[in-house]
Amino acid sequence: MKPLDRFLIDTPSTLLMVIDFQEKLCKAMDPGILAMQEGNVSLLLDAANELGVPVLATEQYPAGLGETLPVLREKIPEPPLEKTSFSCCGDDAVAARIEAIGRRNVVVCGMEAHICVLQTVLDLLGKGHNVHVVSDAVMSRKKKNWRTGLEMAATAGAVITSAETVLFQLLKRAGTPEFKKLSKLVR
Repeated sequence: MKPLDRFLIDTPSTLLMVIDFQEKLCKAMDPGILAMQEGNVSLLLDAANELGVPVLATEQYPAGLGETLPVLREKIPEPPLEKTSFSCCGDDAVAARIEAIGRRNVVVCGMEAHICVLQTVLDLLGKGHNVHVVSDAVMSRKKKNWRTGLEMAATAGAVITSAETVLFQLLKRAGTPEFKKLSKLVR
């Protein structure tokens, strides 16, 4: 692999993971930050659906933490997978689904940056995936924990990115019907 390859994503090699963006977790978040993050996750889901990028969503113990936010759930093509392991890779069904999808690059968004997101990122890196953590689409209850999660992920080898960066990397060029449709979402 060339040194810069881990920074590059495209539609044929990429999976979007939405980790634990659940109702009761959302109630514990800063409302302003939540609104921004929810909008960015929505943007990523719109892009994935338009461009044919597979989406895998998870819910951490939904009996206790609720289901995925309805506004996001309606954009996720398959039902979220339930888990109790903090790392998505620590749950057999989720790990098997990631393996079955078979994408080298994994774009990660969700909650919480320093717990489920971080543990998933570390496990994905350990399995040889290139991991892109969308800093404006992951969150924690406290800003310090959000920052710690991102710093640890970056130190471990994940690429820290933004929703717009992911969008335009997947689009690759202007002038396409997909560009015309999706670029309107960031104006």
